[in-house]
Amino acid sequence: MPQLRKDPVTGRWIIIATERSLRPHDFSTEMEGHSFIPAKCPFCQGNEHLTPNEIVAIRKENTEKDKPGWQVRVIPNKFPALRIEGDLEKRGIGMYDMMNGIGAHEVIVETPDHHKSLKEMSSQEIGEIITVMQNRIEDLHRDKRLRYILVFKNHGVSAGASLSHSHSQIIATPVTPKRVKEELNGARRYFDLKERCIFCDVISQERDSGVRIVYENEEFLAYCPFASRFPFEICIIPKQHHHHFFEMEASPTSLGEIIKVTLIKLSKALKNPQYNLLIHTAPNLTSRRGYWTTINEDFHWHIELMPRLLRTAGFEWGTGFYINPTVPEEAARYLRNIEVNI
Repeated sequence: MPQLRKDPVTGRWIIIATERSLRPHDFSTEMEGHSFIPAKCPFCQGNEHLTPNEIVAIRKENTEKDKPGWQVRVIPNKFPALRIEGDLEKRGIGMYDMMNGIGAHEVIVETPDHHKSLKEMSSQEIGEIITVMQNRIEDLHRDKRLRYILVFKNHGVSAGASLSHSHSQIIATPVTPKRVKEELNGARRYFDLKERCIFCDVISQERDSGVRIVYENEEFLAYCPFASRFPFEICIIPKQHHHHFFEMEASPTSLGEIIKVTLIKLSKALKNPQYNLLIHTAPNLTSRRGYWTTINEDFHWHIELMPRLLRTAGFEWGTGFYINPTVPEEAARYLRNIEVNI
């Protein structure tokens, strides 16, 4: 059983996932990952027997569960960081706090095609993946033990991917992560001061200046943040305010289109970089009546897209500062000028 342990100094919760030590290393370099044999890839169509039973899937009519014929497939992670079964059993050991490693860890296999990356999919195909993500978050929110659900994508070995077949992951935790709390608290402080959503104000600021915009369509904006931590870091955000990703009123296909265009621009600019994509949404409020009563007004869901171009080293780990050698305005200008035809 995994454990969650709380650092008494920083307040940060750490997952001690002993069972993850059993996880096989399919490859150690990007080259080995690309040469992985599809016949043995557990995410490829026809290899459904190599994975846990699917939770849900988008399928062709008259095809069976855990059989070929799917377009998007969600399965439990074979080596989960957290497990859905059991009780939290919060307890103290002297001055230390801990609980059982209860949560959820799922994999979204985005395509049956081993060689097809996210940027090579159509806007509609990406939109269908987004709809699956929304449905999974909504379903997991019904579990009152779970406080936060993070959807993320690791593309490439340096970004943390253990298989090269295109996929995303969902991890639901019984606590709200410290990094998420910092963002939530910052948004609430701004709202308490100005009675406006800070993200909505950022959207207005970025559209007025235009210097950090990478791309926009009718419903979404992609821009390089003013205080970018990493070179070519991008935020994708809906123009219409909403705190929950799974309740967004914007079109999933429209979001798929801006993700596709942004990834193609990054690929052309940086020669197909490895990256992390994170969806920041509001925490699960179902189990805490009256908790964070203004969150529907002060928080605005968004996506962080971070190419893995630099290594985090001692200074960053020791201080929390990031050293970014690329001016965000220059990165945005370069990306904005790259033409994309889809």
